[in-house]
Amino acid sequence: AMLRLHLLTWDVKDTLLRLRQPVGESYAAEAQAHGMRVQPEALSKSFREAHGAQSRRFPNYGRGQGLSSKQWWLDVVKQTFRLSGVQEDGVLSLMAENLYRDFCSARNWELLPGASETLSRCCQHGFRMGVVSNFDNRLENILVQCDLRHHFEFVLTSEAAGFTKPDRRIFEKALRLCGVPPEQAAHVGDDYARDYRAAREVGMHSFLLCTARQDGQPDVPPAHILPTLSHLLAVIEK
Repeated sequence: AMLRLHLLTWDVKDTLLRLRQPVGESYAAEAQAHGMRVQPEALSKSFREAHGAQSRRFPNYGRGQGLSSKQWWLDVVKQTFRLSGVQEDGVLSLMAENLYRDFCSARNWELLPGASETLSRCCQHGFRMGVVSNFDNRLENILVQCDLRHHFEFVLTSEAAGFTKPDRRIFEKALRLCGVPPEQAAHVGDDYARDYRAAREVGMHSFLLCTARQDGQPDVPPAHILPTLSHLLAVIEK
């Protein structure tokens, strides 16, 4: 191969795994289980608002501010329902606990096309692999549930690292974990700023998964763009 790659790091959400249905659908189903009709679209909108506000107030799951990531999420869920008109504290707490648990299972996550095969083939090629993800500490278990965990030497979440992508320190920590210099490593992700550009700024190679819903960025060479995960094999098997 032209690239002397020894390590591949991976983003997870919308790169390897995606939600089976919009967040609002899952929240609406939980409300319905408690006898309440709330529109999924309203809940999706409320979720974006609640999640955004919580992320600004307590970045990276409140790790630096003494909040547990579980408490961080329970508050987001309860606020999402409150913004959609559900006010009763007892049922809010119950729904929050249920949803926190459900989003840790394969029930709510599905593999992107080509994910399993691509990871297997990369392992067969002898690449060392790890995860670098802006996620809370449930990620390890989600990967186990979705039968992907065994592909990776390490799972480095922003919660564990204390830094969120695009902060270069989360990538530097991943490189240190493996003792691999950046020029022998590549990162695969779907977000231009947090994945593609951030990894490049550390000196890593980088590939941007560009599904149809987003256009490539002007400064990403076509050779670095993956229309699907399976395209990665063509690039690294050269």
